[in-house]
Amino acid sequence: MTVVWTIWLFALVPLSFAAIEGYALKTGRTTLSRYIWNLSKAFPPFPWIVGVLVGFLACHFWWGGITCFAPVSGG
Repeated sequence: MTVVWTIWLFALVPLSFAAIEGYALKTGRTTLSRYIWNLSKAFPPFPWIVGVLVGFLACHFWWGGITCFAPVSGG
């Protein structure tokens, strides 16, 4: 399962982003940057919500708290 997550994270996400962004630039449609700008203009709390979510994920993934996380045992 580790290989699946690695491929998804380092291959499929960047490739799909590049494909969609390239399509948007080629056809004159909305790019991700413009979409985020429009969303932030229409819903001003959006950047704050993104910051909270990113902060939560950073704590979830990399901060062990008082005690370090035990490694996952197979089985």
